[in-house]
Amino acid sequence: MGDLFERAAEERQSSDPLADRMRPTRVEDIQGQEKLLGHGRLLRRLIEADRVPSMILWGPPGTGKTTLAGLLAQRTKAHFMHLSAVLSGVADLRKCIQEAKRRRGQYGERTVLFVDEIHRWSKSQQDALLDAVERGLLTLVGATTENPSFELNAALLSRVRVFVLEALSVEALQLVLRRAISEPKGLGLTAIEVDEEALEVIAQGAHGDARRALSALEIAARDAMLMADKEGTPRLRREEAEEGLAHRTLLYDKVGEEHYGVVSAFIKSMRGSDPDAAVYYMARMLESGEDPRFVLRRIVIFASEDVGNADPTALQVALNASHAYEFVGMPEGVLPMTQAVLYLATAPKSNSALTTYGLARKAVHTHGPLAVPTHLLNAVTPTHRIKGHGQGYRYPHDLGGLVRGETYLPEALVGSEWYVPKAPAERQAPTNKVTEDQTTPPGRSVTTVCDSGDSFDS
Repeated sequence: MGDLFERAAEERQSSDPLADRMRPTRVEDIQGQEKLLGHGRLLRRLIEADRVPSMILWGPPGTGKTTLAGLLAQRTKAHFMHLSAVLSGVADLRKCIQEAKRRRGQYGERTVLFVDEIHRWSKSQQDALLDAVERGLLTLVGATTENPSFELNAALLSRVRVFVLEALSVEALQLVLRRAISEPKGLGLTAIEVDEEALEVIAQGAHGDARRALSALEIAARDAMLMADKEGTPRLRREEAEEGLAHRTLLYDKVGEEHYGVVSAFIKSMRGSDPDAAVYYMARMLESGEDPRFVLRRIVIFASEDVGNADPTALQVALNASHAYEFVGMPEGVLPMTQAVLYLATAPKSNSALTTYGLARKAVHTHGPLAVPTHLLNAVTPTHRIKGHGQGYRYPHDLGGLVRGETYLPEALVGSEWYVPKAPAERQAPTNKVTEDQTTPPGRSVTTVCDSGDSFDS
């Protein structure tokens, strides 16, 4: 009878996803987090000394946050409780706090409360944790993929330590995959051969996410089993590995840390005149489901903020791309968008619109509503004329377009200079390459416009 129950338990376990079956059971088995858990590191010392504090584990998906929380409770012999911030609220939290209080009072037992995706809780929900953490009723371990400085209450952050987990390297992921292939709880009991190239493809394509790598391995192994001949041994090759990764999603949360990182890289690549990087980051956003209108708004802003009057045509190019997208939609809409990004990235740069407005705005806030010089005011009524409105005003068109010595700023700001034009940098040098559509009729000299925006006579 005992053997029967043991076999049933084994069958249930074997039906669990490979990523769950391969969760490390010791802190020492966690791969890719040597900076955090290596010998002599702070968190490792705290665990070994059984002095685990309340903490926030911040890192990308699949880096071991949930696993580490469970192992912390195991090493400290504390009671482990798990809440998902997506599925639970303050009522669930209060039940956990009451249970932690009861266990401490009756058994002297500590409680580790793991809150997954803690950034999903509102500020008021996070506040409900403060007293319990402050009094030591429980040890909080929160996991988040978002920057805690932006997503968590300052009061809560002041009561916890923040530990940063890193995306796993390709080498670390390969170790995870080899362990899953060799161990009985993984694929070790399956007669299957795995090519090294297939492992490398999965490790590269998982982008630092162990869960994604193990899921892809499981799918690929299943495909290899189905494709094998009845007499032959299944073989997991590059083709099956690529199929296992085929349904992966790009890491890009449209409201999260990754979102702002990619947008920042997109803008800075255009500002740094790198057209290849700029288009790459735009493709990252669009292929991940970003609204093209969001990207287009960034393009239009950039045209004024970073190109400005160094090339006034840039703003028109950006606006034309926006209109073209609205006219043709997707997928062809990426073409005018790409054209605009290439133009902006290779255009000369000037941020005078940004800097000039910033200085003028500072003057407004510093000095308040200063009186407009009297000679600039219109004398609409007899009272205005009595006050001297318009007296002494010299009409520039009558004086050749420039009135020397005239002042237009309020008296307190006379002499201020906020717009200081600079000589713009040259466009990137054109590549001396003729494309298929650059043809010259016989006997004619033409001006060829290169991708960089430069023109030259040929």
